[in-house]
Amino acid sequence: MKSRKNPAPRTKKPSPADIKPWGGRFSEATDAFVERFTASVAFDQRLYKQDIRGSLAHAEMLCAQKVLTREEFKLISNGLQQIAQEIEQGKFRWSITHEDVHMNIEAVLTERIGIAGKKLHTGRSRNDQVATDVRLYLRDEISTICAELSRLQRGLVQVAEREVDTLMPGFTHLQVAQPISFGHHLLAWYEMLGRDYSRLQDCRKRLNQSPLGAAALAGTTYPIDRNLTAKLLGFDAPCANSLDAVSDRDFAIEFTATSALLMTHLSRMAEELVIWTSSQFDFINLPDRFCTGSSIMPQKKNPDVPELVRGKTGRVNGHLVALLTLMKSQPLAYNKDNQEDKEPLFDTIDTVKDCLCAFADMIPALETKKDNMYRAAKQGFSTATDLADYLVRKGVPFRDAHEVVGNAVAFGIKAGRDLSELTLDEMKSFSPRIEKDVFKCLTLEGSVAARNHVGGTAPKQVRAAIARAKKDLVKR
Repeated sequence: MKSRKNPAPRTKKPSPADIKPWGGRFSEATDAFVERFTASVAFDQRLYKQDIRGSLAHAEMLCAQKVLTREEFKLISNGLQQIAQEIEQGKFRWSITHEDVHMNIEAVLTERIGIAGKKLHTGRSRNDQVATDVRLYLRDEISTICAELSRLQRGLVQVAEREVDTLMPGFTHLQVAQPISFGHHLLAWYEMLGRDYSRLQDCRKRLNQSPLGAAALAGTTYPIDRNLTAKLLGFDAPCANSLDAVSDRDFAIEFTATSALLMTHLSRMAEELVIWTSSQFDFINLPDRFCTGSSIMPQKKNPDVPELVRGKTGRVNGHLVALLTLMKSQPLAYNKDNQEDKEPLFDTIDTVKDCLCAFADMIPALETKKDNMYRAAKQGFSTATDLADYLVRKGVPFRDAHEVVGNAVAFGIKAGRDLSELTLDEMKSFSPRIEKDVFKCLTLEGSVAARNHVGGTAPKQVRAAIARAKKDLVKR
């Protein structure tokens, strides 16, 4: 029997093309599997704009500090701008041999301009480089998300203004509680999203510090000017501590936590849209372009967009837990674990942007079924509280009024009639304080109009809230 040949080793003697920028200390090339396993270029190449922006600022600073000559800076600047154009045109070749976005760009730059390209990395490390890139990227994306969030809020205000006088049942425990303006309901969504906008702005403010110049973890011996690079990149200031600068990912966690809460709000909105489009409620209609059909039931019109938004909330929640878990046991300073921060962060950004875009397009196009809403608001004795308030104004203690109305409701249930449909004699049988003026407060319109205070559902107050919202949106 012939003996089996030993399998070829996965490691090999390094060739010049295999030598890494950090390979001087190593005697063999990286294992092929390890190279694939540790490479991040497949997903971090989306940072190329920020990486080039950071490199240009770093090179400008090195030139100002006489570490680079003016000629070297021009070579670097022109080379980086050319690479940026090639990436945008899809002509740039990414390679896992160079591991990540930083080394891919630097390797090509050095190949083209020679020794000046090798000088670019003076006074910095990939540790502060990636921390800078991610902050720049997230800062840009927060601005985009806030713009889309504002677009959704403008859509809500637009529909709210159109539907100020549309009456619907307000719910607690998903049971009919009191009549409200549909515009008032939409403005509740507006307020939820307003808090999300504020949290995103707070997050952006906290992340807007520059790690560049922290180098690997302790700073650098070169005469760098961190204030200059921070200014060139639009940061408020440099990060105060070099260890914290390269290892901090609070900003990614905070953004994802804020996004999880934003998605929770979108999910609540989605749930109501799904309920309202059901045949049991039939309050609204979503345009066909935001719905799909069934492969077997031809009558179906499924609210897939709200359902998907509702489902994607769990995805973002999962990314938050992943980032918290990623950071919970890391010692200072940078660790390779932090490579795992990007995919959950990037997917959170993409998910939030897509969901906001879907809702911002869909909300202004929804159609209300006013008659169905009105009929539903008349069910469930929704003006019962108004009757109790009426009795209190007549001098009846609230707890006694509560019991009186409870007895009247029980009677109405047996009779199959709403409170507004009872006769005056029937009403007076529950309390002699009830007079014929009671029926004014038992109408849906009277009930809604009576809640005429800041934050109330009276049409006058809803219009005032819309005016305030428009004013706030203009300030952004």
